[in-house]
Amino acid sequence: MKLGAFSISLNVKDLKISKEFYENLGFTIFGGEMNHNYLIMKNGDTIIGLFHGMFEKNILTFNPGWDQNCNNLKEFPDVRELYQIFSSQNLQIENKALENTKGPGSFVVIDPDGNPVLIDQHI
Repeated sequence: MKLGAFSISLNVKDLKISKEFYENLGFTIFGGEMNHNYLIMKNGDTIIGLFHGMFEKNILTFNPGWDQNCNNLKEFPDVRELYQIFSSQNLQIENKALENTKGPGSFVVIDPDGNPVLIDQHI
């Protein structure tokens, strides 16, 4: 099963300090804006999101329909298909508002240790 582009979304205390830290590790800004309290940073194919004040825990994120450069894929499992598969496996799922929708959508699966895994389709 292909889940799409992978990144980790970090809940940071100070966006400027975190930006500088990850720049020192070789990451560059790929998206987002400081004045919107988030940055997407990239080093090769590794993507991290730095988010200030948007959520409580760090989040593993998968983007069906995208490659690691945010290019649209021609073929991919739709977020609603993934939702059905995960639901049939009795996984703990949050944000279940996908029925009767098309296009972008998302839901969160909680892993056994309480870590949120965001499935976030943008196309």
